[in-house]
Parts: sequence; structure tokens; C-alpha cells
Amino acid sequence: MYHYSSIQWLFFFYFYCFFGWIFESTFVSLKSKKFVNRGFMRGPFLPIYGSGAIMMLVVSMPFQDNIFLTYIAGCIGATALELVTGVTMEALFKVRYWDYSNQKFNYKGHICLSSTIAWGFLTILMTEIVHRGVEKVIFIIPYTAVAVITVILTVYIIVDFTLSFKAAMDLRDILVGLEKAKEEMERIQKRLDVIIAVVNDERAARRQEKSMRADELMESIELKLGALKERIKIYPAEFVDEVRDEIVELTGKYMFEKEHRLQFRSLKDFYQRALLKGNPTMHSKYFGEALEELKKAVNEIKKK
Repeated sequence: MYHYSSIQWLFFFYFYCFFGWIFESTFVSLKSKKFVNRGFMRGPFLPIYGSGAIMMLVVSMPFQDNIFLTYIAGCIGATALELVTGVTMEALFKVRYWDYSNQKFNYKGHICLSSTIAWGFLTILMTEIVHRGVEKVIFIIPYTAVAVITVILTVYIIVDFTLSFKAAMDLRDILVGLEKAKEEMERIQKRLDVIIAVVNDERAARRQEKSMRADELMESIELKLGALKERIKIYPAEFVDEVRDEIVELTGKYMFEKEHRLQFRSLKDFYQRALLKGNPTMHSKYFGEALEELKKAVNEIKKK
């Protein structure tokens, strides 16, 4: 059994958060051939690794003399943690930070069999080798020093997590806003198609059969508005006052939504940009196109 004080448990949690950040940032950076500050937070800590490590220690406590039961406990405990964390984060932020959908025997992309099997072996590695060495090193450090470091880290991590959580919620709101702006532009385009059809401009009235990306939609609307304004100049008698007024109204709505999109895409907040850069595989089944647009915007900002 592990006999640690609350301060020591917390210190171990922070240590494994830091260790996890080093491991994952190194792996992803080498894979991407550029430095990637992985994770939900901006500081060098990945809470999912700290939570996983502590969970492995806790669930294996009753089975420390039985390596097989330690393995089973690790499989179940880590998989449950991964599932709860994945479902909760997607429900809150409308995006996924990891996805096993391309793996065999997965459950809704949050967990999969191969990951579960790996968690069991990692639990054995953790309890039998890694933690024993870490424990010896930590016990060498005076308890007072451990307590002071833990308090300082607690303050820092609370601030970092709070800012990161707010940025993730704001990012969710931006995705919602981008999607609503696109929906409004689709309504504007449909109304423009009706107006064009009424004035019998068959060339300009051709409709897009497939779904259009937001940038394509904006280009299409601008072309149609331009074509209508030119036609009004050439054939003013074809347009009654109500139609002219509606074109002016649609133009105003379009400019409003266009400005909204520009504001959403600006991503002035450091934490929002960092979230996107630090999680390149992040995706959303709710706002996939909007999320990809934000990733593209972040890359454009970085180039500037």
C-alpha cells in the first residue's frame, strides 16, 4: 500500500503531468518536424497523464502482489478514465482532442481495445518500475521543500487551467458563431436565387447543387449581388421597389455576417490560438468545417 500525505499525492500528480507533457510534446514534435506544445493547458503539464498515473497507483493498490490483477485493474481503470474524460470534453467544448474511430473495436471513438490492452501493460510498468524510482527521488527531497513547490505549482496550474478552460469555452462559442453565420449566408443565397429567377436571368440563376464551403458561399453571394446591381442599372424597369429594397436588405445582412466571420476568425486570444496549435488532430463532428477554418486562420496568423 502507498502511504503518502495529501501534499505528496498532489506532488506526484504534478510530476506525472509534467512527465506526460515531455513525452507527448516530444513525440508529436518529432512527428510534425516542428515544436508542438501539446495539451489543453499552456504550461508544461498534461492533466490526463497525471490523472492516469494516480489512477493506476490507486486501482492497483489491492493487487500489488498479483501482477495479473494489476494488469486487469489498469485496463479497466484507465479505459474508464479515458471514456469519461473524452465524453465530458466533447460535451463541453464540442471538439475531440483524440479519436480512435479508425481503430478496430472502438466505442464511439473515445476508447478502443488496443488502447485498453496498452493501458494494462503501462499500469504494470508504472507500478513496478517507474513509480518506484520516482518515489525514491521524491523521498530524498525535504518534505518542506516538496510542500512549498506543491503550493506554488497548485496556484500556477489553477490559473493556467482556468484560462485554458475559458479559452476552450470561447472557442466553442466561436465555432457556433461561424456555423450560424454560414447558415444565414445560405439563406441569403437562396433568396438571391429566387430574385434572380424572378427577373429571368437564367445564367445567373444556376444553383449550386452540392454544399458549398463558407468562402465559396461568400464568393457566390458577392457575384450574385454584383450581377443584380448591374442589372438594376441596365434594366431598372425589371425591378419593383419591393425587390430593390430586399436586395439592399440582403446586402446589409451579408456585410453584417461577413464582418462577424472576420471577427470570429481573428483569434486574438493567445490561449485560443495555442489550443489549436497544440492539438493539431483536434476535430469536431458538430463544427468540422468551422474548426478547419480556424486552424487555417491560425496558420495564416503565424506566417504573418
